[in-house]
Amino acid sequence: MSLKKNVGQTDRTIRLAAAGILVLAGVLLHLWFLSVIGLILLITGTTGFCPAYVPFRINTNKDGED
Repeated sequence: MSLKKNVGQTDRTIRLAAAGILVLAGVLLHLWFLSVIGLILLITGTTGFCPAYVPFRINTNKDGED
């Protein structure tokens, strides 16, 4: 099953940067929930698909972006 990308390049960049910060903070501060949130952002930023956008029909991906 192929999911249509709904996360644009700027959105992905922000997600990946935030993911790094949250995972690092979660590990250093021993707060597992920060690491979990960071991992979710890492997955959605890497794949370009955010399931939370689907019910609201949000799409930050411009036409033609892969």
